[in-house]
Formats: sequence, structure tokens, C-alpha cells
Amino acid sequence: MKTTDKRAPRTDGEATRKRILTAAGELYAEHGLAETTNKMVAQRAEVDLASINYHFGNRNGLYQAVLGEAHRRLINLVDLERIAHSDDPVEEKLRQLFDYLVNRDTRQKGQWPIRVLYREVMSPSSHLLTLGENQIYPKIGMIQSIVSDITGIPANDPALLRCMLNVIAPCAMLHVVSQFELAPAQRLSAMPSQDLVDHLYRFAMAGLAVSGEHYRAKH
Repeated sequence: MKTTDKRAPRTDGEATRKRILTAAGELYAEHGLAETTNKMVAQRAEVDLASINYHFGNRNGLYQAVLGEAHRRLINLVDLERIAHSDDPVEEKLRQLFDYLVNRDTRQKGQWPIRVLYREVMSPSSHLLTLGENQIYPKIGMIQSIVSDITGIPANDPALLRCMLNVIAPCAMLHVVSQFELAPAQRLSAMPSQDLVDHLYRFAMAGLAVSGEHYRAKH
């Protein structure tokens, strides 16, 4: 009698992939890319090396996946799209953006995603370009649309990039200083998040209003 061997599809593939990502992220955060081998990742994730190659192709593929996952956990494109495409007044969108970024930072403090990204930014590799294309630039585009609507400056005008710097830089600095146990950083961390949100919003709105007026006066 002829029999057929029908193997049931694996249902734990995604769970294994997530376990590898978490293990790799923790190790990259602790030791950096150069000092972390796939063997170390496999041991922590309790998988074999073949599983890493199956899910990520190679060491570079794994690191890029970790960077992408870290950035997604820190700033999720879906969340930014929800804010940018809502029917709320554009000023309220900016406040929601700061609220999202500040409170997202509080939840991520001390966790591996922010530490992995900090390592990559402070000592950038070629993988940062890939992260920019896949994660950073689309998210900047969402913020750009909000800032453009507030100032009236077209999205393709260099003047808008200067405005973007004033909006994004303070939030980025919150992530950076959270990595240090310095007195100013500790005092910032101890502040009520809503106070930080209100300050960043007022500061940004004042600057964006002036920038918009300056742009219209020149054009």
C-alpha cells in the first residue's frame, strides 16, 4: 500500500524568530555587533545556528533585522500615520506627536532596543543606511507633513528641514541622555512626562510660527 508522508506545517516559526531577535538584541546591546557571534545568539535563544540562517540569512541579515525591530519598538510607523492622518487640527497633531515620543522614550528606557540604536548611532556602520531607508525616512515623512502644515513651508523646501531639526532634535536628545546616569539626565527623567510634552510643544510652536512668517515674508 502506498503511503504519503504529510508533515504538519511548523507553527512555532514566528515564535522562534522573535526569540532569536530578542536574544540578539540583548547581546548587541550588551556587547556590540563586533563582539557578538551568531553562536552566542543561538545559545541564548536556545536554537541551533541553522535556525538563525533560516530566518535571517546571515549575520548581517540578523543585525539589520534587530535594528529594524528596535526602531519599530521605539517609533512605530503605524502610530505616526495614525497621528498624521487624523482629522484633528494640525496643532493637536504636533502635541500628540510629542506625547507619543516622550512617553515612548519612558517605556523604552534601559531596554535593549534603545541601547542597540544608541550603539549604532554613536558608532555607525553601513547598516545605518539600510535602517534609514527602511525605517527612519518613512517616519520622518510623517513628521514632515505635520510640520509643513503648521508652517506653510512646502515639504521639498530646504527651509522645512531646518524646522524639522528643531522638532526632532529635542526628542532625540531625550533618548540619548537617558543612557547616562548624570544628574541633569536624572532630573529630566524625574519630571512628569506631561510637563515635558507641554514644554516641547510650546517651544516648537513658537519657533515654527516665526519660521513660517519668515518664509512667507521672503516668498
